[in-house]
Amino acid sequence: MLAAMAKLDADARQVLAELAARGRFDITTVSPLQARTYLAAGPKPDGAVVHEVRALSVAGAEGSIPARLYRPSAAPDLPVLVWFHGGGMVLGDLSTADWVCRELCMQADAAVVSVAYRLAPEHRFPAAPEDAYAATCWVAAHAAELGIDASRIAVGGDSAGGNLAAVTCLLARERGGVRLRSQLLVYPGTGADLSYPSVEEFADGPILTRAAMVWFDDHYHAEGDDPADMRASPALAADLGALPPAFVVSAEVDPLRDAGEHYAGLLARAGVLTALKRYNGAFHGFFTWGPQMAKTREAVADAARFLRLSWT
Repeated sequence: MLAAMAKLDADARQVLAELAARGRFDITTVSPLQARTYLAAGPKPDGAVVHEVRALSVAGAEGSIPARLYRPSAAPDLPVLVWFHGGGMVLGDLSTADWVCRELCMQADAAVVSVAYRLAPEHRFPAAPEDAYAATCWVAAHAAELGIDASRIAVGGDSAGGNLAAVTCLLARERGGVRLRSQLLVYPGTGADLSYPSVEEFADGPILTRAAMVWFDDHYHAEGDDPADMRASPALAADLGALPPAFVVSAEVDPLRDAGEHYAGLLARAGVLTALKRYNGAFHGFFTWGPQMAKTREAVADAARFLRLSWT
């Protein structure tokens, strides 16, 4: 942990000091419900003021799921980002994604639809990826009532949500139902492979640990799941070609760093227009942390710029 702390910038170290003062617990020693309660009680940064925030009920794979629409203006035919929150497929909700959705809405001048896909262990794999794909198709089918342009749809997410965004692109290519313009993959989980050097280097965190990765995976997957199923491990997909342009964000101090950067390389080698940027001095989770960290502000601005370019 000391070696990892030495790599963090001053903003990141300050955030960790504030978390320590609050009193963090080892997620692997509590239940998913207890972890969700802890997360819900934490401070939430105030995001940008947007023109409209509207509650939605969208079609998931097996029934309606909650979602939230953010609009930057009353303009018709806005481009749209469908966003999937992080949390290891076990944690997270619309409120934990609120700050970053507001920022991307205003900075990218686009509508954002935040999706509260079903969580494990109540709903194990493949509930989450099937919800993510179904919700994205629903957004395209309801473009007129949402005031968006169905020809300019992007998907994005952080951590587990990055996995869902990557998988949604693969399912859209295989099944049709929606055409996507781009994918924003923020330190995405791309499979259950724990052999990457960054997993060992940052096994004790901060924020995400190797043990926590195993805890999340144990709650998400049931015995007998196929680890090579592309809905779980997009990096193991037989073909990564003909996918929309990607921007992959990685954090230097993050067990998932190498997996995300490896996936960016796979996309590029498959002929997908891919940009990768590592944010040095940042930890896992920094992208959605709020405005107090300079690297967060930089990364969100970079992501918004990528989205704007992808829609032109």
